[in-house]
Formats: sequence, structure tokens, C-alpha cells
Amino acid sequence: MRVVVQEAPFDFGAEAAAFARGRTDLGAIVTFSGIVRDVADGLSVMEIEHYPGMTEKALEKIAAEAEARWSLGEVLVIHRHGRLEAGEQIMMVATASRHRKHAFEAAEFLMDYLKSRAPFWKKEHTEAGTGWVDATEEDEAALKRW
Repeated sequence: MRVVVQEAPFDFGAEAAAFARGRTDLGAIVTFSGIVRDVADGLSVMEIEHYPGMTEKALEKIAAEAEARWSLGEVLVIHRHGRLEAGEQIMMVATASRHRKHAFEAAEFLMDYLKSRAPFWKKEHTEAGTGWVDATEEDEAALKRW
């Protein structure tokens, strides 16, 4: 398991290649990258805050839960913080398992957790003003599946 919280951009292709390299024991690798999207009000910047140490521990705990629940061979979670503009990568999840169903379900579980429960605070700066981002009803419903 590898959990990284960083301000700097990451190379999705290089991370995915390194994650898969040499894994002949696993039959499925699922990768996902979240991108800061422009919103109807013209998003210019998203600021992401976190508490160093606490955030990593929380992400490690949920990654360990995914490993145990879906018999994963490997898990990677990268999440950025700081000022991000529309179009920039905000996070990456990768899961590896002997079978694709486990890898897909575990990746979805991790993404749902990161979207609504991970200890990050997001502030959007738009043409209409600035405001904190809350989890939506759709985000909460997705998390209830697990």
C-alpha cells in the first residue's frame, strides 16, 4: 500500500506504469484519476487544505480496509493539496487484484470515500464568489453502498 498527500503535480502515466511493473501474480489493475473540473460559475481555482499526519493516517486506514475487504495485492492513493486550477489532476487511485471485480469495486470504494469522507477541505473560487465544497446527496448515497 502506498498513500501520498502532496502539493506537487504527479505523472499519472509514470505512476500507473510503476504500480503495474512486475506484478505477474495479479490479473487486474484499475486506475482512476480525478481532475479539477470547471463548474457552471466559471471555476478559476480550487484550494484544498488538510492536516498533515492526520490525513495520511485516515487514508492509510481506508486503504487497508479496501485491501482486506477485496483481497487486493496492491493499493495506491495519491491526493494533492494546495491551489489547483481547472484541468489539473487532483487525485489518483489504483488497485490490483487477481480478479477484475475486486479491483473495480475496491477502486470505487476508495473513490467514494475520498469524495465524501477523506479529511480534506475544498474551497472553490468562481466568478460568482468563493465557497467551501460540501459532499452532495449523490456522494453520500454512493458511500452508503459500502
